[in-house]
Amino acid sequence: CSVLQLYNFGETVSIVFWTDTWKPESFFDKIEKNRQNGMHTLCLLDIKVKEQSLENLMKGRKIYEPPRYMSVNQAAEQLLAIIQNRRLQGEKPEITENTICVGLARVGALDEKIASGTLQQMSTVELGAPLHSLIVTGTMHPLELEMLKLFSVDSSSFENNACQRTT
Repeated sequence: CSVLQLYNFGETVSIVFWTDTWKPESFFDKIEKNRQNGMHTLCLLDIKVKEQSLENLMKGRKIYEPPRYMSVNQAAEQLLAIIQNRRLQGEKPEITENTICVGLARVGALDEKIASGTLQQMSTVELGAPLHSLIVTGTMHPLELEMLKLFSVDSSSFENNACQRTT
């Protein structure tokens, strides 16, 4: 449903919810590796269901936090934060604010939603109820690029995208 060619996907990654004290970036390295190899990356977004707070866990109380589901825009915001962080460390990330991405919500359901655009645009897109996934594109065939325009947040992002790779 993403209109991207299935054989062109690399390793799948999971993007987890960050906390104030835990902000892992290891998934970003895998996305970059896939992109360097010209492959798309399917990013599965975190879900927190039947999770206990630290206090309830320590006291042995079976009280659970309300369920939380990561959205495409939350995942994009975390990726943008990593990009900024890496630049501050003197790196030049393979993925930038202008990298074309695809946001997916409720795949297979009657109300499924698909949106495509830059990573920056994905940080503001609203796809509604969960479950969401994000695809960071690699090298795209011109047909893939044309098809993604059908779901674009802003079609000009495809014409003006300096970082876009095509075969």
